[in-house]
Amino acid sequence: MTTTAPTTDRVIGYSRAINEALAEEMRRDERVWMMGQDIGRLGGVFGLTRGLLDEFGPMRVRDTAINETFIVGGAAGAALGGTIPVVELQFADFLFTAADEIFHKLAKWRYMHGGQFTMPVVVRLPSGVVGGAGAEHSQSLETIAMHVAGLKVAVPATPSDAKGLLKSAIRDPDPVLFFEHKGLYRVKGPVPESDEHVVPFGSARVARPGKDLTIVATGLMVDRAVAAADQLSSSGIDAEVIDPRTLVPLDIDTIVASVERTHRLMVVHEASRTAGFGAEIAAQVQERAFFALDAPVWRVCGTDTPLPQDPELEQACIPSADEIVTAAHALAAI
Repeated sequence: MTTTAPTTDRVIGYSRAINEALAEEMRRDERVWMMGQDIGRLGGVFGLTRGLLDEFGPMRVRDTAINETFIVGGAAGAALGGTIPVVELQFADFLFTAADEIFHKLAKWRYMHGGQFTMPVVVRLPSGVVGGAGAEHSQSLETIAMHVAGLKVAVPATPSDAKGLLKSAIRDPDPVLFFEHKGLYRVKGPVPESDEHVVPFGSARVARPGKDLTIVATGLMVDRAVAAADQLSSSGIDAEVIDPRTLVPLDIDTIVASVERTHRLMVVHEASRTAGFGAEIAAQVQERAFFALDAPVWRVCGTDTPLPQDPELEQACIPSADEIVTAAHALAAI
């Protein structure tokens, strides 16, 4: 668990932080290379890999056809051959196209072969709503990945964590699904310049300390939860906001410790409410800290509907800061 922001005067964007992590790890280890649709000459559909082809060449920054199964399956084979592939699927939604390769090959082959090899593959997955991309390009699918043993799941919410967690993912011997929220790509924040800025998996961040209510949020929802907590403070509710950073492994100890102090828990996420990761966190907390709770665990989540393409309707389907404030007042009154 960490509670403080990075100590640095340098402020860069979430996108640049990811680009830096990729460049630094490719310089550090010649086994690291990249593959994906339009990541080379175009620099990625969101521009995150710009400049990497010029520095590392087409053998290490490889453009592919529109074929997610090939991209992930090829990465699995390349990992077996001793390299460290970092692949990009243009939208997280397309992980379903590569489901067999992700959920069977990446997740299970190390186990099924008795640990004779590692599977160091990172799958970068731009996720979440932004600008009306539509129902097939805007989903938050982290919970799907959580359900399959053998995969690690990262959900960075700040530029600093985007860089530090991606570097950890690349150095990890196991496959990592790296969910980057598209709505955060232009967000800026302090990021250490050190090549060794590495954020460990399974270590939550306390984004805002508090004593009356614990709010667990990920991705785009972290900033909205902090904004809601700031509003709540004016009415005498001091909310603590926890960003798990990774969902697998999950730092449940930090969450439980917070609930034992605040006695109330709310989980906020953009994904659909039904069977979202908020339900898993609620279950684990009631198993470990039931008698510390003074009220039921509440979830403030996305609607159980396909996401509309209209930008305004899109925002109506995911939690706002005002909705978090309203729910917090109701929870505090129980």
